[in-house]
Amino acid sequence: MIAPTPSELEILNILWKSGEATTQIVNDQLNLTRPVGYTTTLKTMQLMTEKGLLDRRKEGKSHVYFALSDESKTKSHLLDKIIQTTFGGSTSGLLMQLFGNKAVSQDEIVQIRAFLDGMEDKNHG
Repeated sequence: MIAPTPSELEILNILWKSGEATTQIVNDQLNLTRPVGYTTTLKTMQLMTEKGLLDRRKEGKSHVYFALSDESKTKSHLLDKIIQTTFGGSTSGLLMQLFGNKAVSQDEIVQIRAFLDGMEDKNHG
Protein backbone atom coordinates (compact mmCIF):
# COMPACT_ATOMS: atom_id res chain seq x y z
CA MET A 1 0.00 0.00 0.00
CA ILE A 2 1.24 3.48 -0.87
CA ALA A 3 1.21 5.65 2.24
CA PRO A 4 0.00 9.17 1.50
CA THR A 5 1.99 12.17 2.67
CA PRO A 6 0.30 14.55 5.15
CA SER A 7 -0.70 16.88 2.28
CA GLU A 8 -2.05 13.97 0.27
CA LEU A 9 -4.00 12.75 3.29
CA GLU A 10 -5.68 16.16 3.57
CA ILE A 11 -6.83 15.83 -0.03
CA LEU A 12 -7.95 12.24 0.48
CA ASN A 13 -10.02 13.26 3.51
CA ILE A 14 -11.82 15.86 1.40
CA LEU A 15 -12.49 13.35 -1.38
CA TRP A 16 -13.56 10.58 1.00
CA LYS A 17 -16.08 12.97 2.50
CA SER A 18 -17.38 14.40 -0.78
CA GLY A 19 -16.96 11.33 -2.99
CA GLU A 20 -15.48 13.37 -5.84
CA ALA A 21 -14.48 16.95 -6.56
CA THR A 22 -12.66 19.25 -8.94
CA THR A 23 -9.28 20.68 -8.06
CA GLN A 24 -10.93 24.05 -7.37
CA ILE A 25 -13.33 22.55 -4.83
CA VAL A 26 -10.51 20.66 -3.10
CA ASN A 27 -8.34 23.79 -3.08
CA ASP A 28 -11.20 25.85 -1.60
CA GLN A 29 -11.61 23.25 1.18
CA LEU A 30 -7.88 23.22 1.93
CA ASN A 31 -7.88 27.02 2.16
CA LEU A 32 -10.44 26.88 4.96
CA THR A 33 -7.64 25.70 7.28
CA ARG A 34 -4.44 27.06 5.71
CA PRO A 35 -3.40 28.98 2.60
CA VAL A 36 -2.66 26.68 -0.34
CA GLY A 37 -2.15 27.82 -3.93
CA TYR A 38 -4.31 26.32 -6.67
CA THR A 39 -1.24 25.22 -8.64
CA THR A 40 0.14 23.39 -5.58
CA THR A 41 -3.16 21.55 -5.11
CA LEU A 42 -3.34 20.68 -8.81
CA LYS A 43 0.24 19.35 -8.88
CA THR A 44 -0.32 17.30 -5.71
CA MET A 45 -3.49 15.78 -7.14
CA GLN A 46 -1.73 14.97 -10.42
CA LEU A 47 1.07 13.23 -8.50
CA MET A 48 -1.51 11.35 -6.44
CA THR A 49 -3.09 10.14 -9.68
CA GLU A 50 0.30 8.92 -10.92
CA LYS A 51 0.85 7.11 -7.58
CA GLY A 52 -2.55 5.39 -7.86
CA LEU A 53 -4.16 7.19 -4.90
CA LEU A 54 -6.63 9.10 -7.12
CA ASP A 55 -8.24 8.83 -10.51
CA ARG A 56 -10.06 11.42 -12.56
CA ARG A 57 -12.53 11.80 -15.36
CA LYS A 58 -13.03 14.66 -17.77
CA GLU A 59 -16.18 16.68 -17.20
CA GLY A 60 -16.46 19.67 -19.50
CA LYS A 61 -13.22 21.61 -19.24
CA SER A 62 -12.44 20.27 -15.77
CA HIS A 63 -11.27 17.01 -14.28
CA VAL A 64 -13.28 15.48 -11.47
CA TYR A 65 -11.07 13.55 -9.05
CA PHE A 66 -12.00 10.66 -6.78
CA ALA A 67 -10.07 8.50 -4.33
CA LEU A 68 -8.94 5.04 -5.39
CA SER A 69 -7.59 4.19 -1.95
CA ASP A 70 -10.06 2.84 0.58
CA GLU A 71 -10.45 5.17 3.57
CA SER A 72 -10.59 2.49 6.24
CA LYS A 73 -7.65 0.48 4.84
CA THR A 74 -5.53 3.59 4.36
CA LYS A 75 -6.16 4.89 7.88
CA SER A 76 -5.56 1.43 9.38
CA HIS A 77 -2.26 1.17 7.49
CA LEU A 78 -1.15 4.61 8.70
CA LEU A 79 -2.17 3.89 12.28
CA ASP A 80 -0.40 0.50 12.25
CA LYS A 81 2.74 2.25 11.00
CA ILE A 82 2.53 4.83 13.83
CA ILE A 83 1.96 2.11 16.44
CA GLN A 84 4.94 0.10 15.17
CA THR A 85 7.41 2.95 14.71
CA THR A 86 6.44 5.21 17.60
CA PHE A 87 5.07 2.86 20.26
CA GLY A 88 7.01 -0.33 19.56
CA GLY A 89 3.84 -2.13 18.51
CA SER A 90 1.98 -1.29 21.74
CA THR A 91 -1.63 -0.24 21.13
CA SER A 92 -2.08 0.42 24.85
CA GLY A 93 0.97 2.72 24.74
CA LEU A 94 -0.68 4.72 21.97
CA LEU A 95 -3.95 4.98 23.88
CA MET A 96 -2.28 6.00 27.14
CA GLN A 97 -0.31 8.68 25.30
CA LEU A 98 -3.45 9.88 23.54
CA PHE A 99 -5.63 10.03 26.64
CA GLY A 100 -2.85 11.47 28.76
CA ASN A 101 -2.38 14.45 26.42
CA LYS A 102 -5.95 15.35 25.52
CA ALA A 103 -9.05 16.14 27.49
CA VAL A 104 -11.67 13.45 26.89
CA SER A 105 -15.33 14.38 27.31
CA GLN A 106 -17.74 12.27 29.36
CA ASP A 107 -19.59 11.38 26.15
CA GLU A 108 -16.34 10.16 24.55
CA ILE A 109 -15.58 8.07 27.66
CA VAL A 110 -19.01 6.42 27.38
CA GLN A 111 -18.41 5.69 23.68
CA ILE A 112 -14.95 4.26 24.38
CA ARG A 113 -16.28 2.05 27.18
CA ALA A 114 -19.05 0.74 24.92
CA PHE A 115 -16.49 0.03 22.19
CA LEU A 116 -14.19 -1.81 24.63
CA ASP A 117 -17.12 -3.79 26.03
CA GLY A 118 -18.00 -4.81 22.48
CA MET A 119 -14.40 -5.92 21.90
CA GLU A 120 -14.50 -8.01 25.09
CA ASP A 121 -17.73 -9.65 23.94
CA LYS A 122 -16.14 -10.55 20.59
CA ASN A 123 -13.03 -11.96 22.27
CA HIS A 124 -14.97 -14.00 24.83
CA GLY A 125 -18.08 -14.82 22.78
